[in-house]
Amino acid sequence: MQPVDVVELYLVRHGLTAWNRDKRYQGHQDIPILPESAEDIRRVSRALPASPFDAIHSSDLTRCRQTLACLLEGRTDEPAPQFDARLREMNFGDYEGQRYEDLRTSPHYRAWLDTTGEQAPPNGESAAVFHRRIDDWLNELLEAARREPLRRALVVTHGGVVRSLRQRHEGVEFWEGGLGHGEGWRLGFILEGQTNEERRWQCRYSSAVPTPASVPQ
Repeated sequence: MQPVDVVELYLVRHGLTAWNRDKRYQGHQDIPILPESAEDIRRVSRALPASPFDAIHSSDLTRCRQTLACLLEGRTDEPAPQFDARLREMNFGDYEGQRYEDLRTSPHYRAWLDTTGEQAPPNGESAAVFHRRIDDWLNELLEAARREPLRRALVVTHGGVVRSLRQRHEGVEFWEGGLGHGEGWRLGFILEGQTNEERRWQCRYSSAVPTPASVPQ
């Protein structure tokens, strides 16, 4: 079997949790999804390609594992999921479990907001460290596609991870690249270049999943 020169990522943000509803920073805290989020997840599931994926990747946290299980209901012949801590949300450190109202008077918190996360929260990770671990995961996946028939991958992850990928590969502002809970987004990467040494993966198309009815097909 030959490697491919087009890879599509179907990104799905996990379903709603109680902490999401309460507007609390979750980060690496292992919070389950709410039962009522299942219908949103099934809605995006119905918009996924009918044929099996070549690979399935997911954050190892419970809310993503539960979302993935819901997405895969009734789907057969799917590959075994790969659960990867690199697909976790940003580590918000001491801010996890707290809300904006709890933190807004803290100078450390204001500095974190004002620097768009470049100044790490106490006992958390900086934006640079966060983006680097996501880049490491994506580069590993795309390099594997140079050797293996990996054309289409399902990725279940967190809002910040989707924003990071869209900021890096679509050029949108970080806070503009988010998804609602249980929503999906597709990124298409094409391997471009004249020689093997020159060939690089470039993101050349993207769309919501499902595509809004107002967008021409």
